[in-house]
Amino acid sequence: MERINTRDVIVTGFALFAMFFGAGNLIFPPYLGSLFGTKWVAAMLGFGITGIGLPLLGVMVMSQYDGSFEKFADKGGKLFAILLGSLVVLCIGPLLAIPRTGATTFEVAVKPFFPNMNPYIPIIGFFALTYYFSMKQSSVIDIIGRVLTPGLLGLLIFIIIAGIVNPISTPLDPNVAKSAAFSSCFVEGYQTMDALAAVIFAGIIVQSIRAKGYGRTSSIKMTAISGLIAAAGLLVVYGGLMYLGATVSFMSSDIPRTTLLVTIVAEIAGDVGLVALGIAVALACLTTAVGLTAATGEFFSNLSKNRVTYLQVVTLSTIFSALFAGIGVDGIIRFAVPILVVVYPIVIVLMFMNLLSPVFNDSCKYAYVTALAGTLLVSLYDGLSAMGVTISVWGDIVSMIPLVGNGFGWLMASTIGFGIGLIVDRIALAIKGSESCA
Repeated sequence: MERINTRDVIVTGFALFAMFFGAGNLIFPPYLGSLFGTKWVAAMLGFGITGIGLPLLGVMVMSQYDGSFEKFADKGGKLFAILLGSLVVLCIGPLLAIPRTGATTFEVAVKPFFPNMNPYIPIIGFFALTYYFSMKQSSVIDIIGRVLTPGLLGLLIFIIIAGIVNPISTPLDPNVAKSAAFSSCFVEGYQTMDALAAVIFAGIIVQSIRAKGYGRTSSIKMTAISGLIAAAGLLVVYGGLMYLGATVSFMSSDIPRTTLLVTIVAEIAGDVGLVALGIAVALACLTTAVGLTAATGEFFSNLSKNRVTYLQVVTLSTIFSALFAGIGVDGIIRFAVPILVVVYPIVIVLMFMNLLSPVFNDSCKYAYVTALAGTLLVSLYDGLSAMGVTISVWGDIVSMIPLVGNGFGWLMASTIGFGIGLIVDRIALAIKGSESCA
């Protein structure tokens, strides 16, 4: 049996943690903790499922396909896999997630100290570093895992321990049910975009492991262990940050997310804490920006069969991200909501389809297609509604689906669609005289 180097596993796990832990991961837990006060544990559970559990599941599922998104999504057809893959990469890349890393770095690490500075000055510097670290495709994982992550983790743990030892206040009762805190934070977990990132990052992780000389079986095992290391780190940091947010639940819910984070740290640790936070934010956002930029370059260069090179994609992505980052964190979040409520449920359903594929084999082609169609029926309606667009007939149909009021209508729609597709599959196979697909 091939021997696995423990150091390689730890470095890869740290790299994966750092690639996941970026702008959204830092600003959302404190904000949600402040909203739900004494219900912060229920909020953490909901946020943890979409912010930790799904990314871990995504990495493990993708390792079975050698990190290939096309193989992961081909149950909806080749064209579907290409279109969805492109949309996912744009979401976690230059359209949403990468610009948010630059905007967050400015608002948390620079603006508190230089409030009158033009945001594009530090943003351009930030993306210049991103470009530099992303240029060498083969070295991205080692740079992140060995150089950047240890400093990031140390600073975050310092801030969290200081807040636990010397809390600002005690959490207040938000007068909402625990189920509401859970469901709200489940959907808020979409904003981390980590489940989307997982199905793309896995390719970089697998390639990095293979480059060290490991075979397929060992690389699958190493990817799974690295995913667990990353998940453990996220759990500790998310839980700590959400508790810190709960200790300031007396603050207005209208306060900008980045301002809330800065205020918490200033109260806990003063100027020293703000400096530590600024460095932590810069490291967290830089590691994520590097990982996302590399993933974007990898995906689109492969999609074009290298007619557009990795470096060309990285260059274009970095320039666009720097320009878009200027609209600010809250502006990017508002822009992201309609897109994420459409895309996220589809990726979640695909994850579970791939888990079920050993039971429901490839003959169940209608079941997979109708499950995705049911998901899209609800998620696309939710996305349009988030944009302020309502279609009454469509809304009447969606309103009849169970759990739609709690934000989980897509789950029921995909289940119903899968069941209908299974019936169609069995009828089609019975007519052909073939064996059942399940």
